[in-house]
Amino acid sequence: MSDMHKLIVDVDTGIDDSLALLYLLASPEAEILGIASTAGNVPVEQVAANNLNWLALCGAPDIEVALGAREPLVIPLRTTEETHGPQGIGHAVLPDSGRKLSVRTATDLWVDLVREYPGQLTGLVTGPLTNLALAIRREPDLPSLLKRLVVMGGSFNYPGNTTPTAEWNVSVDPHAAKEVFDAFSVVPAHRRPIICGLNVTESIEMFPEHVRRLAEAAGSTPDEVISPDDGPDVRSSASNSVIRHMSDAIRFYMEFHREYDQGFLAHMHDPFAAAVALDPRLATLKPATVDVETESPLLIGTTVADWVGHWKREPNADVAVSTDPAEFFDRLVHRVGKFARAVG
Repeated sequence: MSDMHKLIVDVDTGIDDSLALLYLLASPEAEILGIASTAGNVPVEQVAANNLNWLALCGAPDIEVALGAREPLVIPLRTTEETHGPQGIGHAVLPDSGRKLSVRTATDLWVDLVREYPGQLTGLVTGPLTNLALAIRREPDLPSLLKRLVVMGGSFNYPGNTTPTAEWNVSVDPHAAKEVFDAFSVVPAHRRPIICGLNVTESIEMFPEHVRRLAEAAGSTPDEVISPDDGPDVRSSASNSVIRHMSDAIRFYMEFHREYDQGFLAHMHDPFAAAVALDPRLATLKPATVDVETESPLLIGTTVADWVGHWKREPNADVAVSTDPAEFFDRLVHRVGKFARAVG
């Protein structure tokens, strides 16, 4: 069995954040010690509710879910319900969990956990980096206390998905992203943050066939078919509750991508980052000095990578530059399908 990974997960759930949580819950080597909620895809209260509701639907233990930042550090909050749906989970309607939020804030959660598990904790951030930036302000040694940080964010030598050059998570709070990347300049090479940007995550294209395979692996009936020809009110009738809700979320995401002329598919940015957090060998990594533009109205939120030392600064990140999408989806189908079958 693979070595266990203690994790703190910071999310703005989010359709693909939801799949990232499912991937981790389905991975026997993942031990989620806490989930920090941050505003991004939807407001933070909705993010936290989504986290609690997914945990309950999956029969997960009472993993601590903390409420985090409601606003970015400097600029106003933007949310993207048109991408993820009014509740952030597409067409899915999750039952209310009845679970309670932590009495700790997300900042407290980050700081307390890295102090409790020095050198043992992997941080995974699949939303804006606001909570982590605030935690570093409180505990400047956090980068050295963390075993490793994995971030879904940025875009390197590749177009943005929010502006022509900026990726969503960084664009929502560019000042936080800059603070975090700057702070991690102190860590040794083997503990540099891994950044999974759009240049790789947009190759993680989920198609209806992947959803069918997931349902089949879960033993769900009838066959799970998401078709581009379906009417706007079609919803899943899957017998498996995890598959049914997941399918309805993914359907919305595929419809969004089609509306923006990207095909009837869904980019699974965050589940890929979750998989890399457990096994960095899934990605080919290249060291770089990463910085974030925070001043230019034209380029704010743009991530810039110095690959060759123009800035005379040591690398502060390992940037994912390639992967094998088929291998990732094989892992996703096997793990989440088996997990969903057990949940029922």
